[in-house]
Amino acid sequence: MKVQSLDLPGVLLLTPAVHEDARGYFLESFRADDFARLGITRPFVQENEAFTKEAGTIRGLHWQAAPHAQAKLLRVLSGVIWDVVADVCPRSPNFGKWVGVTLDARERASLYIPAGYAHGYVTRTADTLVTYKVDNYYAPQSERSVRWDDQTLAVRWDTANPTLSVKDAAAPLLESVRAEDFPEDFLELVQK
Repeated sequence: MKVQSLDLPGVLLLTPAVHEDARGYFLESFRADDFARLGITRPFVQENEAFTKEAGTIRGLHWQAAPHAQAKLLRVLSGVIWDVVADVCPRSPNFGKWVGVTLDARERASLYIPAGYAHGYVTRTADTLVTYKVDNYYAPQSERSVRWDDQTLAVRWDTANPTLSVKDAAAPLLESVRAEDFPEDFLELVQK
């Protein structure tokens, strides 16, 4: 597996070795021992799947507040997305910074997102299928979000009129994010 660190601490692009022949292909999408060598040892406890019908649909920017913060391991099974990870913790030295990466079913790369970062994506193709593992259970009382078009973050989504859920369209601005919603170990991660 090829590991590439992105421009936010702990965010990793993981590209597997793909073994192809006339029948198709085989790959290992996850190995606990590989993750342990990267210092990621918390077990994944839940797997989610999101199917999106239309290109130009934004899902995000979301995270769960402490103590239910979730690390994610995400990959695209069908289609193409522009995936965005943002540091929205007011106490972080990287506050307001974000990274984006294209993920698609052809390249088969995964994105690891440490607990505490906001996450979202825009679909570039119709009929996009995304799956992701998380290391903490979904807790509705801990759901947090920030507006996709917040001017302080200024994420370049490259879509003028996205399809949004009612919840995402009504998400608060970055200025309303509270520092106490982030795990203390997140601050240790971003100050490395």
